Amino acid sequence: MPLKVSLVSADAEIWTGEASIVVAKTVIGEIGLMAGHEPVLGILAGGEVRITETSGSKIIVNAQDGFLSMEGDDVTIVAGNAAIIS
Repeated sequence: MPLKVSLVSADAEIWTGEASIVVAKTVIGEIGLMAGHEPVLGILAGGEVRITETSGSKIIVNAQDGFLSMEGDDVTIVAGNAAIIS
C-alpha cells in the first residue's frame, strides 16, 4: 500500500502524490517513513526531503522551517520555504 504524501510551503502546494518511502532530516535525526509506520510528528531540521514515488522516480525537495506528520499512511510535510531540487 502506498503512502499518500502532501508537501506544502507557506504559500503553495509543492508536491502531492503516492510514494513508497519518504526520508527527511528532523532535529533528532533522519527518519524514513514507509506504509505501516507508527504515527509520528517531527520538526524539520532543514535540508533535503527525499520522496520515492511508487514508480521508482525520486523527488528531492529543499524544505526549511517546518514539520512532518504521519497518521495511517498519510504523510504531511509543511515547510516555511520549500522548492523542488530534482
